Amino acid sequence: QVQLVESGGGLVQAGGSLRLSCAASGSIFTINSMAWYRQAPGKQRELVADINSGGSTNYADSVKGRFAISRDNAKNTLYLQMNSLKPEDTAVYYCYAQIRVQVLRPLYQYWGQGTQVTVSS
Repeated sequence: QVQLVESGGGLVQAGGSLRLSCAASGSIFTINSMAWYRQAPGKQRELVADINSGGSTNYADSVKGRFAISRDNAKNTLYLQMNSLKPEDTAVYYCYAQIRVQVLRPLYQYWGQGTQVTVSS
């Protein structure tokens, strides 16, 4: 069974930086697209950034120029470098991945359990 485990969250002052990691483990044949989502209290979960298997990226307007998504395919790991953090970035951040667990089988969607990021002013 595939598992996604996030790490790297914590408390940081405004203007600071954090690097989130998401490690995929278990029976994995290939990983297609991966993404970071976040959800703040009272708000819907929103897409922060995504990256496809070819390395193409997309960012929410609110984080563009401050965050950078990347992946290490050899380690089945996703990263989110977060710079110039603002209080409005405070949320639980979730890792998402589309994964094929066996050859010729369909892609399935997986979610991590989330990691808390808190930015103080």
